[in-house]
Amino acid sequence: MLPVTSVAPVRVASSDARDPQLAATSLASQLYHPDLACVLFFCSAEYDLARLGIALEHVFPEIQVTGCTSAGEITPKGYGRGCITAIGFDRRYFSVDCALIGELEQFSLQDAQSLVDNLLATFREASLAPVKGHTFAITLLDGLSSREELVLTTLNAALGSIPHFGGSAGDDERLANTHVYFQGAFHTNAAIVLMVNTSLDFRVFSTHHMLEGDDKLVVTRADSEQRTVYELNAEPAAEAYARAAGVTVAELDRKVFALRPMAVRIGDQYFVRSVQRVNADGSLTFYCAVETGIVLTAMRPGPLLANLREQLALAEEEVGPPLLTIGCDCFLRRLEAEYSGFVQETSDFLVEHRVIGFNTYGEQFDGMHINQTFTGVVIGQPPANHE
Repeated sequence: MLPVTSVAPVRVASSDARDPQLAATSLASQLYHPDLACVLFFCSAEYDLARLGIALEHVFPEIQVTGCTSAGEITPKGYGRGCITAIGFDRRYFSVDCALIGELEQFSLQDAQSLVDNLLATFREASLAPVKGHTFAITLLDGLSSREELVLTTLNAALGSIPHFGGSAGDDERLANTHVYFQGAFHTNAAIVLMVNTSLDFRVFSTHHMLEGDDKLVVTRADSEQRTVYELNAEPAAEAYARAAGVTVAELDRKVFALRPMAVRIGDQYFVRSVQRVNADGSLTFYCAVETGIVLTAMRPGPLLANLREQLALAEEEVGPPLLTIGCDCFLRRLEAEYSGFVQETSDFLVEHRVIGFNTYGEQFDGMHINQTFTGVVIGQPPANHE
């Protein structure tokens, strides 16, 4: 069992026990108190998920518990693997409600509006804080569903001015099955919407450290449904990408994907589109939507930790010393830190800034599905005289 870190009005905890019952019991011993309103967790897909789901429901009776599987965890002690980490929200400071989207392909604007209205009704009844300016949403989606864009665009229209971020569930880089958790069970092809209303100050943010390169690659043939590009600049996609990355096709691997992504420019900002795999026919499958006709720019990494430090400094300048930062950190960023030799420094930085979260298969920010970014929310500490 890892030691509990308690920072009122949240508690954070983690456990590296591999037995689901022991892991759940460990979390409960660290998080439970009479005013516990909700538990949000992130766990390795290596757990027996059926048993873990039952165990979590058992140890947190009548408490809302939600979460997802990950491609790595961010715990009170920094980066973790093969473990579970969690946040417990105190009802005196947070009103939290969540909903399951069970059929991603059928999710309509009417469904989204009804879902958002129902969640907001919970906050109006609780009367903890006004909805406007005091509410944010977290989305957790099946990271292999290929439906993130549809769900996020639809949901964002219903959320209006409510800021929103999230991450796509992982499965320890196996790319086989990813899950979200709701009401005692793990689900695939599904999404969770967690709405948080709080009296505390917070700032939702998103950042990446990739810099523009010289090469432009036009998608000349693609299957947008499968997120697969067959041709870039009218030649086999893998060949064109490998040339822009400065490697051979045979050398294309996850290290190249992490260090040499591509991005689409919207306005004056770049949004990363990361490669998931090279296929036998020379096509490339991506983690994000790609369509025929878009222009991709070859990118190169800038200073990852310096960029994150700058972004959190801006957020903390606005909300004060962090009570908690909930972070959705692309697993390719963590791979880059490992390849580049600064993973421990990054892990220590996450501890210093009280980050709890997970490594994702994609990130979400105000209706956008993106890659190789760090998205999250910094929540400020309550005033000293807060009761």
